[in-house]
Amino acid sequence: MTVYVFDGTMDGLLTAVFDAFALKEQPEQLLAEGDALPLFCDHTYHVTSDEEKARRVWTGLEKKLTREALRLISVSWLSELRELNTPLFQYICKVFRQGDISRNFADADVLAVTNIARRVLHEQLRMKQFIRFQKAKDGTYLGVVSPDHNVLPIIIDHFQDRFNDQPWLIYDAKRHYGYYYDGKTVIHVTFEDEAAVPFDLSNGKLDVDVLSDNDQLFQDLWRTYFKAICIKERMNPRKQLQDMPRRYWKYMTEKNM
Repeated sequence: MTVYVFDGTMDGLLTAVFDAFALKEQPEQLLAEGDALPLFCDHTYHVTSDEEKARRVWTGLEKKLTREALRLISVSWLSELRELNTPLFQYICKVFRQGDISRNFADADVLAVTNIARRVLHEQLRMKQFIRFQKAKDGTYLGVVSPDHNVLPIIIDHFQDRFNDQPWLIYDAKRHYGYYYDGKTVIHVTFEDEAAVPFDLSNGKLDVDVLSDNDQLFQDLWRTYFKAICIKERMNPRKQLQDMPRRYWKYMTEKNM
């Protein structure tokens, strides 16, 4: 068994594809650094990421795949799942050998990549539904999230279109970065010292001294409304958890009674 090991980046994966064809090999697995090697491993090749090789492979994919298929590959990568590495690597190799196989769901690799991409897109939809903003005294709206998948890059356009007349910051507490919109431009932001930020990463709440005077009132009104419309006799906790998974609750105003 031949196994390729890469650095866990998209450039690294695309470089692995380039090297496999250059070396005329077809490794059975592509593993990220730190992954355990299989028991019956005859040969290990360590991939060195190369931007030029990666660019050439991606350019080749653009010639062979539809825009939708390319987007699905990019979206699947945002899953950050190690189980994606080998199927995506094999999928891309097959595209160069067989052409556009993106609709061949009988192929296990195509199916795996597509299903993972769908999971990411489902998370994207939930983020659009469940992000709750708080208003700071300077007029900036803050929303803290911690999604299973790295979906911020594919939801920011939605919020820029919907809230284009106000400044906001959406911050991913799990990945330690966010996007700030100043009313004109979206900026990628990180904090050198997260302990010094004026909000609690564990629940997304703004510190009282920076919270807008009216925002606490609005939060209380929203909780009261949410509680008032709840009909106890028709409560269905199982259905609620299906529609609104518990992992989102800590950042949701109506769940922080």
